[in-house]
Amino acid sequence: MMKKNKRNGKTQAAFGDLVTGIALSFLGAPYKEATLEEPGREKLIVNFRKFDCFTYVESMLALSRWFASGKKSPREYLRQLRLIRYRRGVIDGYSSRLHYFIDWLHDNQKKKILVDITKKMGGRLQRRKIDFMTKNDDLYPALQNKKQFKKMLAVEKNLSSRAFAIIDKRRFSSCQKKIRNGDIIAFTSAKNGLDVAHVGFALWQGRKLNLLHASSKERTVVISKKTLAAYLKNNKNYTGVIVARPL
Repeated sequence: MMKKNKRNGKTQAAFGDLVTGIALSFLGAPYKEATLEEPGREKLIVNFRKFDCFTYVESMLALSRWFASGKKSPREYLRQLRLIRYRRGVIDGYSSRLHYFIDWLHDNQKKKILVDITKKMGGRLQRRKIDFMTKNDDLYPALQNKKQFKKMLAVEKNLSSRAFAIIDKRRFSSCQKKIRNGDIIAFTSAKNGLDVAHVGFALWQGRKLNLLHASSKERTVVISKKTLAAYLKNNKNYTGVIVARPL
């Protein structure tokens, strides 16, 4: 079990180092998009062979919590993954999976799995219409089911009413020193109807802050060649970042 420090900040920093240490052990793992979009009834999928960006973050976070808990049974890992991936940790059909990052963030913050530090870092609140999945339902076979489509519409309506903080890409460099190893970096999307386009982990290498992520471009888990600030600045599909700290 991970030794607890007296100061909460030190404990969080130690857990962030644990997250990155475990995540680094999967460098070179192949990238595969839509790893959870399988036909049939919604079920918990475990895949350590291939990752998309989101399942990489979820899997590494679940592994870190599993290791820190001191409970080494496979059942405990499955419990952690289910808790992170599904609303209130309960599998109840396709719409119970936390598909949108801001939904995932909100639910996991309530479960005390992580904390959104974006506003504290200087992020500004905004709202945007969230409807990418139902507007592009041909990309999601499960949404051909009318019941699931209707439930997803309700999820999107709820998300569209929520304000969430974003650090604009033009302001990121001035506040990046507040980021720690293992912080989850979510890149907000320029696409209509979509909240976040990509996620990964913050990784300090000396004085340089990089991104540890499952890259669709490089088709593998990598450490970004560019600094995180440059990676954000040079991608026209990203408008800014949301930063979440695992607890």
